[in-house]
Parts: sequence; C-alpha cells; structure tokens
Amino acid sequence: MNFKGKFYGIGVGPGDPELMTLKAVRVMNETDVVFTAASSKNCYSLAVEIAKSHLCKSADIVSLPFPMTDDKNVTRAAWDDNARQVTEVLKQGKTASFLTLGDPSTYSTFGYILKSLKSIMPEADIETIPGITSFHAAAARLNRTLVEAEESLLITSGAYGGNQLRKCTADVQNVVMMKAYKNIRDINDALKEAGFNNRVAISKCGREGEKIFNNTDPLETREPDYWTLILAGKYK
Repeated sequence: MNFKGKFYGIGVGPGDPELMTLKAVRVMNETDVVFTAASSKNCYSLAVEIAKSHLCKSADIVSLPFPMTDDKNVTRAAWDDNARQVTEVLKQGKTASFLTLGDPSTYSTFGYILKSLKSIMPEADIETIPGITSFHAAAARLNRTLVEAEESLLITSGAYGGNQLRKCTADVQNVVMMKAYKNIRDINDALKEAGFNNRVAISKCGREGEKIFNNTDPLETREPDYWTLILAGKYK
C-alpha cells in the first residue's frame, strides 16, 4: 500500500517564537493536521502556544494524551494509541506534524510516537526537523560556552536526583542537567561531589517569568519549576 501522507516531527525551540528554523515555519504552514503532546488531564500545549502564529489557519490541532505514570504497560498503550491516530491521518493522504518543545530527538515525547509509528506503519514517510534545545538557548542567554577544545559534555536528566550524574562524571568536564526541578538538594550534592564548582541555573529560558541563578544552592529553597536546567563546569 502506498501512503501519500507525510509525518514531520518538528522542534519549536525552547520558548521564544523567533527561535524556530525557517524549515519548521514553512512545514507548519503546509500542515493539514498538527499533533501535540498534552497531559491526560487537559489539552493545553506550550508547543502550540509558541508556534501558533506560524500554523496554517485551516490546520486541525489534535492533542495526544501522554499519561504521567511509571506503569510501562499504560504508557506503551498510550504511545501506540497516539501513533494509530497519526496513521489514520497519513492514510488519508494528509500532511501531519508533531510539535515538540526544544529538539525532537532530545528528551522528547516525539521519540515515543516515532517508535510506535515505525512499528505500526513501517512504510510511513517521516521527517524530523531539528530545533534549538533549551540548554543551547540557556547557554546563549548566559553568554556561556558549553564545551570547548578537548572537553567533554554530559547531558542528563535530574528528574530523579543526582544518581545519573554520579555514574558518569569521572572524565566529564561539563554537564547539562535537564529537568532539575525535584530532588535539587541531591543534585547539588552530586555536582559538588564530582567537582562541578561552576554551577548556574535558569528556568523558563526566553519566556515570561524567566529566572537566572548564578549559583544552584538557592534552588533548594524555592518552589520546584519543571522548566529548570543546570549548566555546570569543573574549570570555568
């Protein structure tokens, strides 16, 4: 069977509507159906909010629920159900896009859709359009170099504290910790243990309510913010 539709995974960047590629803007203007991730509790999408001025006025916007649970059976079923919604659009010969914050290949819900879609519809025509990541935007906002010369850079999640950092930092000079909103005391302990003495953080980078922290210690006493990341180095 020939599938006429095409599916795009589009990174809309970290929050500033101007931080989108020309290709992303063009494809969004040509898209028949726009998919986006949303909580199973509501249909709000920050990605759509960021990109709304570039979306085709006639495009249908479809929110795909991604349940927040550790039950892998529930999450896998949700990914497959969402992928099936995409396949139905592609079978109609329509162009579909999945909008995601930052970059589609970096801690993105698009990755889950991509895996399921490849399994359910292996012949599907899929293209991923990269976007500016939150940590690149943060480094630019702070006029900070992420990595240089022969240095290494570790990108990891702080969602469950500092254990991932503890496993990987022996020969790492720089680290990006995304999702550094919970267990911040353990994250700080892990950074200090590994010798990351130059630590800065930013939340809501490039968006309303942006906050910059020249030291990560104050994060321990503030209300957790999901949109927080840490940039840390040993020698800078």
